Amino acid sequence: MPPPRFPSLVLRSSLFILASSFLPSAQAVHQKNAGPEEVELKFNLPPPAPLSPEEAKKTFKVEKGFHIELVASEPMIESPVAMSFDAQGRLYVVEMRGYMHDLEGGGEKEPTGRVSLLEDTDGDGRMDKATPFLDNLVMPRAVLAVNGGALIAVPPNLYFCKDTDGDGKADVKDVVATDFGTLGGQPEHMADTPVWAMDNAIWSAGYSTRFKLRSGVWQKDTGLGRGQWGLCQDDFGRLYFNYNSDMLRADLLPTEAFTRNPLLRNATSINAKLAADQTLYPSHPTPGVNRGYDPKSLRADGTLSKPTGTCGALIYRGDAFPAAYRGNAFVPEPCANLVKRFTMREKDGIVKATNTAKTTEFLTSTDERFRPVQAANGPDGALYLVDMYRGIIQHQSFLTHYLIANIEARKLETPFNQGRIWRIVPDSKERPQPVKVSKDVNLLTHANGWVRDTAQRLLVESGDAATVPALKEMLSNESALARLHALWTLDGLAAVTPDLLRPALADKDAQVRAAAVRIASRDLAPDLIALSAEKDALVLANLAIKLTSFNLPDADAAVAKLLASDGKNTLIREGALTGMRGREAAFAKLLVGQLTKENGAQIMPVVEALGSLLAQANKAGPFEEMLDLAAAQPQGGAVQVAAIKGLASSSSDPKSKMPAKLLWLNAEPASLKTLKAAMTDKSSAKLFANVAARLAWPGKPGAPPPPKIVPLNEAQTALFEKGKTIYATLCAACHQPHGFGLDGLAPPLVDSEWVLGKPEILTRIVLNGLAGPVKVSGRNFNLAMPPLPQLTDEDIAGVLTYIRREWEHTGSPVETKAVKTVREQSKGRMAMWSEEELKNLGKKTSSK
Repeated sequence: MPPPRFPSLVLRSSLFILASSFLPSAQAVHQKNAGPEEVELKFNLPPPAPLSPEEAKKTFKVEKGFHIELVASEPMIESPVAMSFDAQGRLYVVEMRGYMHDLEGGGEKEPTGRVSLLEDTDGDGRMDKATPFLDNLVMPRAVLAVNGGALIAVPPNLYFCKDTDGDGKADVKDVVATDFGTLGGQPEHMADTPVWAMDNAIWSAGYSTRFKLRSGVWQKDTGLGRGQWGLCQDDFGRLYFNYNSDMLRADLLPTEAFTRNPLLRNATSINAKLAADQTLYPSHPTPGVNRGYDPKSLRADGTLSKPTGTCGALIYRGDAFPAAYRGNAFVPEPCANLVKRFTMREKDGIVKATNTAKTTEFLTSTDERFRPVQAANGPDGALYLVDMYRGIIQHQSFLTHYLIANIEARKLETPFNQGRIWRIVPDSKERPQPVKVSKDVNLLTHANGWVRDTAQRLLVESGDAATVPALKEMLSNESALARLHALWTLDGLAAVTPDLLRPALADKDAQVRAAAVRIASRDLAPDLIALSAEKDALVLANLAIKLTSFNLPDADAAVAKLLASDGKNTLIREGALTGMRGREAAFAKLLVGQLTKENGAQIMPVVEALGSLLAQANKAGPFEEMLDLAAAQPQGGAVQVAAIKGLASSSSDPKSKMPAKLLWLNAEPASLKTLKAAMTDKSSAKLFANVAARLAWPGKPGAPPPPKIVPLNEAQTALFEKGKTIYATLCAACHQPHGFGLDGLAPPLVDSEWVLGKPEILTRIVLNGLAGPVKVSGRNFNLAMPPLPQLTDEDIAGVLTYIRREWEHTGSPVETKAVKTVREQSKGRMAMWSEEELKNLGKKTSSK
């Protein structure tokens, strides 16, 4: 479905009736998600009538001091799911008109979607002109005004579209990416919401590639797949997102840094949960949610108590609201027909969100078809809402029997062709006026964050060197936000020099200093190393990220000194760990060299974290190096305990039931005897036993026979090398060069039971694809791998041989003729494989 998992459907409060009627259950489509077949409609309400925009407006209750205004509605737009303002205040709106015409998902394969360009030609605040900018689309889902046109997502493609003749319709349609979702894929689990962030990169929710526009060319770079439906940034460029049941998360440190170390999956600096209290207060009963049969979902009065369909969160950065609202988070929950407001606070780089609601919300509606799916800042400083306006919001793939019964009983399948854009403004006498943005450096000082962002984008897009002097002058502006935008704009124009950055590294504002550290190149390594007087945690965390990326002895020594003072700080520690992949043991040795009686509490968390990374890496050599380091420390001391505790944690997922990989050494390490004698108390002895159990060597009592590694012959080696090239060009974008994959996009290949299992299973996956859910290395992934039938038999044999022998794998090679055989067996198959099908291949099925 459009927005993130919209798992619910809400029932009208004015007719709240308690009943106990059992209905025969309709057939839920997704059997693993279907819930109980016998459903009880406790709140048996009559079918509600769809409301006109004027009628719907009367159902809203907005926080005191504000009111809601209509910007656009049907028939001008239908089923809107996303929007983006261009620099002139025109509005691109994505209309997913094929979404859920009935309970079977009818309409989704039809090219009925479009992106419309809306204009307010008379300046009254209401859109009065609509042009089909791009039409005849199958389930479009995202748009971003950029470079005089727009990026538009129509899975599996992301297009750049532009109107060059002034008629409002796109006559340029260039492919930017071909993996932005899957054609016919699950709409709740695909990339969406591209955002031009302060770092001049375009990030998207649920998508691991970021884009940069340089001299008119779209450049691709790695990022991290984050969130489900919706993405935004705050005044400092931090990315915020959400999941269906978690209203607000953020990356507290630069997202791209964590791509360097894929084992930092559980880092708390990224994908950080911000709101402890997410209690909801709908203004009417909402029993028609997908899990309404579960007593934990609804209160006794029938209202939803926790989020189930969150999407499109926004950090408000406008200038129309009172100052107390700047930086607040506004989060739509379409299943509860409301928008929640969180106040934000930050301390030492850690951001927390506080639920402002006590018994009500910032905005609620008693109209169950009010479906806010995106909140956005506008050129007038107001807060805008995309309202999909419909009865069915949950996609058919996840409908439960309970929700189907509610939909049928209350006749909520239709209408599906309505939709509104709303604006929330304060109760002032004058309506705020929109700002038209140009390549004016002075607009970087504007109070409206949307204006500043747009001005920065236009300046970077222009590549105009003539603006550089004014931008340099802006670096001395009294506004820290203006200085911050000027610095990033100069970076986007490739106009940053060491002489320009040095003053920024000493700026009085910590956010400016942190940005200067992020932007600094290797040429400034001596200046960064010399930042010994820095005290701000956020700046120090960025400094740790930058210095460890240099891989220079002096830089590493500076980081060791930094961690010896601040290793307990989560941001600083995790920032440093981003650059230590492959040299954990060496850095632990360097860090231990800094140990004193006074700084042990700072150093030990880092030693433990380094040991944990080594335990997850499953590499025998570095693991043994850490053991040797621990054995060389004072017996029973803190370093030994921290190192062994880290090495004893074999998985990044504490819930994983997968046994730890056995690490083979050439001989029993002497360090084991030393450590066994030192680890005498019950807790330490248990940790040591876990570590020792992971190690094996020839002749170890109870150890299995060592693995037999058959060398590749000349032909197989040639296949391996060919597969290496194919992997780098075709597979590494998702599964990554290191093979550990990307959360939210691609599962790991390293030590995967699928990779090291039967080669014919792998071959089938490459030929026909694999649709989730699927369990890999003890973790569940609900993703889709597209088929790659364009690869030749030799290509497939090569890439499979590569992944079965790379990363210390010892799997057998895959022969070309074996691939050919499987291709013949799969001839005519069009559907992707499922995990269950692949596991049952060759098994006889019994019939009763």
